[in-house]
Amino acid sequence: MRYIKVAAAAPPPKTARYSHAVEAHGFLHVTGQLPIDPADPAADLPAGIEAQTEMVFRNLTIISEAAGYRLADTVIARIYLSDFDRDYAGLNAVYHRHFDDDGRMPARTTVGVAKLGRGALVEIDLVLAQA
Repeated sequence: MRYIKVAAAAPPPKTARYSHAVEAHGFLHVTGQLPIDPADPAADLPAGIEAQTEMVFRNLTIISEAAGYRLADTVIARIYLSDFDRDYAGLNAVYHRHFDDDGRMPARTTVGVAKLGRGALVEIDLVLAQA
């Protein structure tokens, strides 16, 4: 197994310890990402689901590419929304810009949750594999 910490990614909070990703048995498991600006982790989160989802994808891309993968290598995406009914359409608008090939859509789970860290609207984790 390869445990990956990415200097350019947002660091874990001081109260938690984890790798940004772990590569095991041909799969890259990327830790759930919140809409935290890696250049200023203490900054307020972006306003609105679209801006937060874009920041999450920025973080997922930084980590995936640092490990030698691309978002197109995604096998499954797990998405957590703090207000499913309000934010599902806005999430999808951004999600489909990042996964725009209908022939290579990753599997996906999207669930509504009671609360996310830092009051975020969205969190996404990925599992990737290279062909």
